[in-house]
Amino acid sequence: MKPIVQISLDLTNIDEALETAALAIRAGVDWLEAGTPLILAEGLHGVRKLSEAFPGIPLVADLKTMDGGYLEAEMMAKAGATHVVVMARAHSETIKCVVQAGKDYGVKVMGDNLGCPDMVAGAKFLEDLGCDYVIHHIGYDERRGIAASGKRMPSPLDQLREVVAAVNVPVQAVGGLSLAQAIKCPQYGAPLVVLGAPLTIDADSFKTAGGDLEASLRMICEAIHRQKTLSPKKS
Repeated sequence: MKPIVQISLDLTNIDEALETAALAIRAGVDWLEAGTPLILAEGLHGVRKLSEAFPGIPLVADLKTMDGGYLEAEMMAKAGATHVVVMARAHSETIKCVVQAGKDYGVKVMGDNLGCPDMVAGAKFLEDLGCDYVIHHIGYDERRGIAASGKRMPSPLDQLREVVAAVNVPVQAVGGLSLAQAIKCPQYGAPLVVLGAPLTIDADSFKTAGGDLEASLRMICEAIHRQKTLSPKKS
């Protein structure tokens, strides 16, 4: 699978999200993501606006679904989302419901292993239940809390190769990656590269980062797109 660049619009108003999305598409970004803060702030309205403004561009709704899986996925699909996110820590029946809704409404399901005691097993669990993609995710609060205690901040790169080797679906690594690390994700076998907080969005205020973001994004996209995704040996 060729590398894909996705920008996470972790913003809290739709006007800024639309502006950032337009800039990102011009720069070469492949997928848009209605981040969780945007969904909380703007809901279906925000997803619908993004879908209408950028027809034909894959649109991920980062719902982080934990219950009511079918209805949440159905609502986002009808608003124009092409991908929805369900959590591995949800009940297996919830994940099955999201997967079924995905089939019924033509959307892809991304399973997120955030918070799993065994991240590799969590990824495999999601694949076994029918998820089309795995998001290998170290959470915002987890990273900051551990760092505040003086311990080394965990990174999705710590187990990324193991996760990729354990599943047969495409993997995305999320959570505190530096720009250099994000660009190298295809070298770990993870072709879906997410750019967001803190790479293009200010991680504390959730506002668009300063500077010439479009030029920076264009260089980042070019660096990612010219790579090949490595295929790790399966155990």
